[in-house]
Amino acid sequence: MSERNYELESARSSPVPAPVLDYGPPGPREYRPKIGLIGCGGITEQHLKAYRSAGWEVAAFYDARPDAAERRRSEYYPQAKVCRTVGELLESEDIDVVDIATHPEVRVPLIEEAIAAGKHVLSQKPFVLDLTEGARLVSLAEAAGVKLAVNQNGRWAPYFSYMRQAVRAGLIGDVSSVNIALNWDHSWTAGTAFEKIHHLVLFDFGIHWFDAAYSFFGGGSAHSVHASLAAAPDQTMDPPLIASSIVTFDQGIANLAFNAHSRFGQQESCVVVGTKGTLRAVGAVCAISAVEITTDQGMGRAKLAGSWFPDGFRGSMGELLRSIEEDREPENSATDNLKSLSVCLAAMKSADDCAPVLIHSDRFLNRLS
Repeated sequence: MSERNYELESARSSPVPAPVLDYGPPGPREYRPKIGLIGCGGITEQHLKAYRSAGWEVAAFYDARPDAAERRRSEYYPQAKVCRTVGELLESEDIDVVDIATHPEVRVPLIEEAIAAGKHVLSQKPFVLDLTEGARLVSLAEAAGVKLAVNQNGRWAPYFSYMRQAVRAGLIGDVSSVNIALNWDHSWTAGTAFEKIHHLVLFDFGIHWFDAAYSFFGGGSAHSVHASLAAAPDQTMDPPLIASSIVTFDQGIANLAFNAHSRFGQQESCVVVGTKGTLRAVGAVCAISAVEITTDQGMGRAKLAGSWFPDGFRGSMGELLRSIEEDREPENSATDNLKSLSVCLAAMKSADDCAPVLIHSDRFLNRLS
């Protein structure tokens, strides 16, 4: 390398074995409750595949459209019952845990009912539309002595999970930056209910990557967000499909860039830089199969088993069940999720206002301070 490295040449790293880390989806050791599913839309196919593969029993189904509940029951758990009302499912004494997989607009009263019935709850993401409502649900769950977790399933995508475990193990030191970039085609949502979501990219989709960035910084506080939106030149859908966000945390910065109207060369990349090393994952969107870790010892490449779909869903429910078994707070607790969700909501506000948002002074957070 020259004395003045104007060409920004990188020092070459010798190959070394990648660290062996426990990145697989968690699960209970012996606890085997019966689960009730409220909401049987398209994504619940992944929920049920994950639960069935893990050997967990879904014993009751409910959906406002009875045919949807019947279809899911017959496909995955033929011995289960289809309930006519939410109340009928929640009154079932043999149901200990409910998976509430509805859209957020109708989810809050369902979570309230489940908590009042003494059920542990896994809420679909995004958890709530207003953080004050989320904080109230957390208080209700604590008072009732039940666990309330959020299906932030991306945390157990193999590559995100491996990177998070590497950070926790101190393998790259203190994290200073997270750079995430995705270009993919989200036009499959045209004509569906998702097209009505203005912040389709930052909120409904991006929540996973905001949560990942938050988790890489070890749950440290985020101070400010500056986000922006744009429509692709040839898009025909209503929601803007290009978005970016800069998030300032206690110890560094996360940059997130999304292009949901990319029809060619689709790719996801995530680079986490620390004081002692760098983690890098690049590959197919939501399906990266390896993580590189570079330190002063050299560069190792971990080839990963499993996949986000359905392992991420197995991880979300499995962590809740393990937490019930061990009587502790789940890693994906609603309390923890409100912190990463606050970043996502602040990004939406920033994009709408065309200005940075100071998270601790944002009106959404007055119940969390």
